[in-house]
Amino acid sequence: MTERLVVSPSPHWKTGKTVPALMLDVVMALMPAVVASVVFFGWKALAIILTSVSSAVISEAVYEKAVKREVTIKDYSAVITGILLAMNMPPGVPLWMPAIGSAFAIVIAKQLFGGLGCNFVNPALAGRAFLMAAWPLHMTRDWLAPGFFGGVDAAASATPLAVLKGASGGALPGIWDMLLGNRAGCLGETSIIAILIGGIYLIWKEVIDPRIPLGFIGTVFVLTWVFGKPGAFFQGNAVYHILSGGLFLGAFFMATDYVTSPVTAKGRLLMGIGCGAITVLIRLWGGYPEGVSYSILLMNLVTPLIDRVVVPRYYGWKGEARKEKAL
Repeated sequence: MTERLVVSPSPHWKTGKTVPALMLDVVMALMPAVVASVVFFGWKALAIILTSVSSAVISEAVYEKAVKREVTIKDYSAVITGILLAMNMPPGVPLWMPAIGSAFAIVIAKQLFGGLGCNFVNPALAGRAFLMAAWPLHMTRDWLAPGFFGGVDAAASATPLAVLKGASGGALPGIWDMLLGNRAGCLGETSIIAILIGGIYLIWKEVIDPRIPLGFIGTVFVLTWVFGKPGAFFQGNAVYHILSGGLFLGAFFMATDYVTSPVTAKGRLLMGIGCGAITVLIRLWGGYPEGVSYSILLMNLVTPLIDRVVVPRYYGWKGEARKEKAL
């Protein structure tokens, strides 16, 4: 009887779907991006994804067995973490990296804090940040030029963001190439069309709130248009900025994570705007061309504060001044 009075950890989301059903929807939404990565970068991309997912699932099962906790691999959350981490990795990385990254994401960023619903940052992005800190050369230089099932043997190529920032020579790809995925980048960030298909599916199934991706992408568009060109205002290449890097992947699949995003509509919009502003700050004035993952991680940390500020007050609530006056 007492267990009915215990409030479980977040996310507190009212829906007719079970957690496995929601997670399975996310897995299905990621499939177009997974297929696109294999088409453009070859079978090495599939090997990275399978290695990452296997490591995530095995790490979760082994850890939960070791601490005598119920094994929860059937809720598909570890599968999603594995896929998202793989989607955030260059196609030329060695296979031991997704294995280590997924193990870190599951054990350190998720399970040590109590498992699904208790982690305060997105596990996949925490794993990516760990890999960036530990092996930065692999995470920033193992790019491959895409080619239909031939990416593994292709020559190294600069990403569009590196070209925009001036960190690498070369010309920017055409808009159609950016949409389709015919450009260098991480596995899951190249084909905008594939990511959009998955994102629209999640919105249609009411799995995610569109306020976060719209606020995220819209803020990046406006700020890069205003400040994107050095020495001039309102002349930045905003279209290329929103189509480059991991913006769409992060906006639709990582910033919208139930556990690490705000619970109110206003809070989710603020989350998206905050992510967009930090992304632009890093892209334009930081030392690294991309800032999506770090912006989401920082906003994950701010989420409790956003909830505290914007969550509607309960009936009968009085401010501190009223309380002191009443006393």
